[in-house]
Amino acid sequence: MTNDLYAVVGNPISHSKSPRIHSLFASQTGETLEYTAIQAPLDDFPGTVKQFFERGGKGLNVTVPFKEQAWTLAQRRTDRAQTAGAANTLYLDADGGLAADNTDGCGIVRDLVSNHGVRLEGARILVLGAGGAVRGVLGPILAERPDLLTIANRTVARADALVALFAPVAGQTRLSACGFEQPGEPFDLIINGTSASLQGDLPPLSPGVIGARTVVYDMMYSLQTTTFNHWALEHGAQTVYDGLGMLVEQAAESFRIWRGVSPATGPVIEELRND
Repeated sequence: MTNDLYAVVGNPISHSKSPRIHSLFASQTGETLEYTAIQAPLDDFPGTVKQFFERGGKGLNVTVPFKEQAWTLAQRRTDRAQTAGAANTLYLDADGGLAADNTDGCGIVRDLVSNHGVRLEGARILVLGAGGAVRGVLGPILAERPDLLTIANRTVARADALVALFAPVAGQTRLSACGFEQPGEPFDLIINGTSASLQGDLPPLSPGVIGARTVVYDMMYSLQTTTFNHWALEHGAQTVYDGLGMLVEQAAESFRIWRGVSPATGPVIEELRND
């Protein structure tokens, strides 16, 4: 009997921690499966997906740069995938059609709230960036009912577009857009959704966005403190976190969708930190 087959698809993909994470989940829950990494050609993501499911694959995680294509390919989308406009989880539904979900927003909310005890309800939040990573997490963050959410981006028009897109689900949250240079007052929580700190770069932010109680969350993760988190600490942030917990939490939600089992994430995050 062959094991159920799962994979993560991206380009590049060799750095992915997903096979290790899902292997740890499988060991912990007693689920029998095989999880691999597939590098899809940049010009043939649909062919890679088709081939995977034709050979009996059960589920795919999707990472950069294919999340929008995964969303487009799907015949059915969950509400959170629909709102995000991107998908990181694919599977076949009961009728054999390609279904898409997005677990990124759920992942960051669980990491912030459950793992780190950060209160989002009533908080004043600054989100940096307006690309796919940010679009994927805004819905679940807004569902936590922050008081204010400001999206800052180099190109303000892109941040404005996200404000327009998410206004219908913002509820009582005050939603606004601006350039990186504009916000000057302290926020309760700053989320860096740009990839700048991986290259050692920083958005041109005023240090005034950081107060003595500001929590900073970089969606990127690194063995060392990320460039953005280092900057935040230098300017007096109370606490900084990177995105490793988000990575594990979004993977756990994919695992639950596919297997109907929710793994414990704490031990896996700890093991990856110590790798």
